[in-house]
Amino acid sequence: MGVAVTTRHRYCVYGLSIVSDMPLALPQYADAGLGEVECLLAPASFFRDAVNRATFRSLDDSWYHHATLPDGSTYVRWDDVGEFVVSAGGRGIFCRREDGASSESFEVYLLGQALSFALVEQKFEPLHATAVVVDGEAVAFLGSNAFGKSSLAAAFVEAGYRLLTDDLLLLRTSENGTFVYPGPPRIKLFAKAARRLFGEPADGEPMNSGTDKLILPLDASQSCAEPVRLNRIYVLVPPRDTCRLDGVTISRLSPRDAFVALVQGTFNRRLVSASRLESQFGVMASVAERVPLKRLAYPRAFEQLQDVRRTVLADMH
Repeated sequence: MGVAVTTRHRYCVYGLSIVSDMPLALPQYADAGLGEVECLLAPASFFRDAVNRATFRSLDDSWYHHATLPDGSTYVRWDDVGEFVVSAGGRGIFCRREDGASSESFEVYLLGQALSFALVEQKFEPLHATAVVVDGEAVAFLGSNAFGKSSLAAAFVEAGYRLLTDDLLLLRTSENGTFVYPGPPRIKLFAKAARRLFGEPADGEPMNSGTDKLILPLDASQSCAEPVRLNRIYVLVPPRDTCRLDGVTISRLSPRDAFVALVQGTFNRRLVSASRLESQFGVMASVAERVPLKRLAYPRAFEQLQDVRRTVLADMH
């Protein structure tokens, strides 16, 4: 599948070099070191040819579409946003933005969902987590969609702390410790949360046409562009299990429970090949052994977020 390439831009995100033929809202290239992904625009005809004989794994009426192609590449599409083909091996992503989709929305799906397929193909194990920087170290909040990861991180940003990554977290363990790599300098919040935490007006683009969640850019004082050593991970208790709580509780997870929480918190659960599961087992076992994991429970109310932030900071000290 050939696509002509004209101008090339080089960026850095999640410790990866991103080579693109389109401008992206990312820091300029630095010596990222973990790997490289090439992102190329392709016409609609390219994608029609790619999916001609594909077997889709999503429902016909779903706005999300996913298929594995005969050559081992992966096709993904989000209606009203865009479509992507991730090459076998994860070194390239071909993409097309839907007419009417904002560049901000398109980049969220390119640099989040679509890129996660490339990361897994390259033997990385992304987590569904958001992280902030506290006293020079990373603190991560792990949880599924609508668990409040971004709102909690925004409460830290409001207090002067910097965001390291929102929603997708990539970490690497070495003899010097476990490090979290910076994501795009933006945070995704529902409009109500954005107004409560950052004031009026909430100046952001909708994440997609079916939600009022906004994509809010962050400046250099609000975001971190360097990898940071990971201090600990807080596993967020589901909102439905905290509605009767009066306050904030933090408890240490056993090594077994920490491992299970990490596996459950993987970013892309659609890829379940034997090789992926084997890689996932080894990575998560290593992280559970090296990084403290704690369970964090609190009622999901805006007025609680300052108490949650204070409790987390006190727990760290």
